[in-house]
Amino acid sequence: MELFIQIVQFILIISVLVILHELGHFIPAKYFKTKVEKFYLFFDVKFSLFKKKIGDTVYGIGWLPLGGYVKIAGMIDESMDTEQMKSEPQPWEFRSKPAWQRLIIMLGGVTVNFFLAWFIYTMLLFNNGDTYIPADSLKHGILIDSIGEQLGLKTGDKILAIDGKKSKKFTDAVLDIILGDEVTVKRDGKEISVPLSAEGKEAVFSTQGRNFLGYRQKAIIDSVVSGMVAEKAGVLKGDEIVAVNGQKTVYWNEFVGVIKKSSEKEIELEVLRNGQPKTLQMTVPEEAAIGVVLNREDLFVTDSYSFGAAIPEGFNKTIEVLTKQIRQFKVIFNTKTGAYKQVKGPIGIVEMMPKQWNWTFIWNFMAMFSVWLAFLNILPIPALDGGHVMFLLYEIISGRPPSEKVLEKGQIIGFVILMGLMAIVFGNDIWNIIKKFI
Repeated sequence: MELFIQIVQFILIISVLVILHELGHFIPAKYFKTKVEKFYLFFDVKFSLFKKKIGDTVYGIGWLPLGGYVKIAGMIDESMDTEQMKSEPQPWEFRSKPAWQRLIIMLGGVTVNFFLAWFIYTMLLFNNGDTYIPADSLKHGILIDSIGEQLGLKTGDKILAIDGKKSKKFTDAVLDIILGDEVTVKRDGKEISVPLSAEGKEAVFSTQGRNFLGYRQKAIIDSVVSGMVAEKAGVLKGDEIVAVNGQKTVYWNEFVGVIKKSSEKEIELEVLRNGQPKTLQMTVPEEAAIGVVLNREDLFVTDSYSFGAAIPEGFNKTIEVLTKQIRQFKVIFNTKTGAYKQVKGPIGIVEMMPKQWNWTFIWNFMAMFSVWLAFLNILPIPALDGGHVMFLLYEIISGRPPSEKVLEKGQIIGFVILMGLMAIVFGNDIWNIIKKFI
């Protein structure tokens, strides 16, 4: 049932994005009186799940959920249907329209993707506000594992800036470190710069490195599990653990580390209760769980927005997401980082979906993915919108269109590039599945 919910959420997101993207091409095409032969959600390789002709256009649903398309008459596209190009141009064909109209038609999809993301972020900010942990509020510094150490960071560091810029949110700081070249931290009272190596990032992009960075907190108890050894030893809510067997454990990670090494051993727990020291005795069970829950400090803040304020902030959020996605390409194409191995296809994206229906996640993911689709589609690769735009800009600047042979070869090259990328993406998905059974 959980997998079914994940798949349905994925199909919903993709369906909305594809339909709206293709509408971005369809509407200006119809406005400029250009014949649209097909409007499809998903690809109809060999057969369709549904199709119906209304006017000049066949509307349908394909069986392969990797996108969708509109087929515009008189246009050399990924279908490579060149038969119609052998006849004389008709006034209702794409090739007969002025270059500026064709440019608007081709830019329609990415334009809709951008405005959709802007709209979603605006409404999310207006309804929910923006909840985050301020990067500069971590008074006890960061908490890192062995992967973080390979980047040159240390537990207790206070992040001051990444590539010379201060991060507003802690989650932004995590991503900025992955995408950045240098992080400035305060360590033992001194300000130092730590270069972020490709080798360190390779470790981060491994499965074990996904949670390489957290924040450090004092070992203050929020609650005690009934019936477990901590309750029997007299541990109470609000106790602050300061030492175990005389070993100083001011922070939660230090306390957990000692407990894990004390399986089936008797320990002496030193706590502060209402400012007064107290010593408690207990034996750690075999599973090294004594039954205490950390009191998480109230680090989160929420910025609220009126509808008027949410509009420009939603635009800023869209630009911020777009900028980070562009920066990710720098990391992905650096083979030393191994980031390309983490690029996910449909299978990997389904696994990212929550196992319970979550509208907030759906809207956030849809907005992010809408920006991602806009960015990918505007890349100057033939067979993508950006490839058509590239040829149209050449025509507008030079005053003459590329030959049909050039357009056909461009489509073939673009198709080969896209198939190569798809092979990598699906290969990653399949390999990640195989690794689970090895």
